[in-house]
Amino acid sequence: MSTDPATDAISGDESGTTLMDGFRVLGVAIRREPWIFTISTLGSVLFGALTVADAWVLGWSTDHVLLPAFDEGSTTAGLVIAVIALFVGVAILRAVGIVARRLGAGVMQYRMQAAYRREVTAQYLRLPMAWHQKHPTGQLLSNANADVEAAWAPIAPLPMAVGTVAMMVIAVVQMLLVDLTMAAVGLMVFPLVTVATLAYQHLSSPLFTRIQALRAELSEIAHESFDGAMVVKTLGREAQETERFAEKANQLRDLGIRVGRIRAMFDPILEAIPSLGVLGVLGVGVWQIENGNAGAGDVVTIAYLLTIVAFPIRSIGWLLGEFPRSVVGFRRVHRVLDEPVETTYGTARLEANGQGARLEVEDLRFSYVPGQDLLADLDFVVEPGATVAVVGETASGKSTLTTLLTRLVDPEAGHVRVDGVDLRDLAPGQLAGQVALVPQSAFLFDDTVRGNVTLGEDVSDEEVWSALRTAQADGFVAALPEGLDSRLGERGTTLSGGQRQRLSLARALVRRPRLLILDDATSAVDPEVEARILAAMGAASGDATLVLIAYRKATIGLADEVLFLVDGRIADRGPHEDLLQRNAAYADLVNAYEQVEATDD
Repeated sequence: MSTDPATDAISGDESGTTLMDGFRVLGVAIRREPWIFTISTLGSVLFGALTVADAWVLGWSTDHVLLPAFDEGSTTAGLVIAVIALFVGVAILRAVGIVARRLGAGVMQYRMQAAYRREVTAQYLRLPMAWHQKHPTGQLLSNANADVEAAWAPIAPLPMAVGTVAMMVIAVVQMLLVDLTMAAVGLMVFPLVTVATLAYQHLSSPLFTRIQALRAELSEIAHESFDGAMVVKTLGREAQETERFAEKANQLRDLGIRVGRIRAMFDPILEAIPSLGVLGVLGVGVWQIENGNAGAGDVVTIAYLLTIVAFPIRSIGWLLGEFPRSVVGFRRVHRVLDEPVETTYGTARLEANGQGARLEVEDLRFSYVPGQDLLADLDFVVEPGATVAVVGETASGKSTLTTLLTRLVDPEAGHVRVDGVDLRDLAPGQLAGQVALVPQSAFLFDDTVRGNVTLGEDVSDEEVWSALRTAQADGFVAALPEGLDSRLGERGTTLSGGQRQRLSLARALVRRPRLLILDDATSAVDPEVEARILAAMGAASGDATLVLIAYRKATIGLADEVLFLVDGRIADRGPHEDLLQRNAAYADLVNAYEQVEATDD
């Protein structure tokens, strides 16, 4: 969670004004990148000062070189060289200011975007699975991309706006020194700009809020359509999915056009206000001249200075114009960053002794819906090196049990212990180093076979091939064009379901876990191949403790003990053959699976 009071003020109070919240967002960036901001601002100040200096150089050249040359009919080479040197020097220094301003702004903006993308991604990985199950993937992608970009969009015009304030201050001071009355009329442009900016933000902020939400919804629809391409195509849903996407895309387009229309009114008003100020100064100036209170030169000077002030006003307007989008993006990002991470850790460590782990489950209870227990009163022990099969009907809580055993979620009551240590007392990384889960839905990365098996761990090719042989995957991997270096495509789309499951199994085996949990991990493999996998695992896993979520008799038969789940409770336990003899419900379930497979064959 955030420890910055300004950040908390923005993300916690959405009723705050966009103007103040926009400045708070910029304050966050300035505090995190003070040196880059300073360099870019100094560059902008240099640019602004030299823009004003142009007028001084032009005036000095006119007074000391040009007019004397007309009067005398000639001039000296030294004066000409001095004029050229002054103009070239100012131009070079102004160019340096432009480079420093733009480079600093770009570096600062991209550094903030990169930092926040890293923070959002790290937060995603810290948050529990229960949180992820409530938030669609498209929204998460939008938070890490579009919302982060929107949050830091004002950084681009920030150095120019800050730097040109110096130009504006100098011009305003000069106006006040020339004539207070005309200066007061000219300075009326500032409240007018403020009113115009507040009106723009009031009109555009709700639209930007909806735009950022629509970006997330659009991303989610696209993700679902691409991820479910097979379902879409086989069921002929291309037109409906296209229409669903087009509906959101059109809504986003229409909102973007509405924002564009508002901006199209705001920008001309911002451009016109300084011109109106010049007209006001000229009108008052004529009256001042008639009354003998000012000279024509004073009027021209203030009018010219007001045109100089127009550029800072426009640059500040560009900055303020980005605030609505920025504040909306910042709030959406901080809804993720400020989400409390409920997973806590202890300091206990597990001994990597190469032997199987002892698993204890005591009075375990868990529910997704309050008051409706999915698992309740679970008590069992798996001794080191033993194998336990968990069998039950669909929705009996088997897969949920695997998430509790690997601490993807925490129980509402009870304990899960490995080697006598509650999982909640383990130090970060300890459980992953000793326990491996192979889920039914195998996930592969768009990487090589080696990369998918090792996931960056320092594992030799010999160990990789050994794990592949145990998982009965060595044959098809060797047949791939580049063997271990063959890329598998996104989610392993170049492989069959059974091949993906076998690579997922090899990924777990190569780590030599002391506790291996298989959640129906060979369901997409034909029985003959599964039998070879189970036989190889029996020899390769050594003393590893196994927990199998299974329905095939061949798999269940490997277990020393079977736990039969009914409605989230252990209805019976014991050896497979004993349960077949004494428990009719268990026998009916297991035999039904066998009959279905026989019918499919």
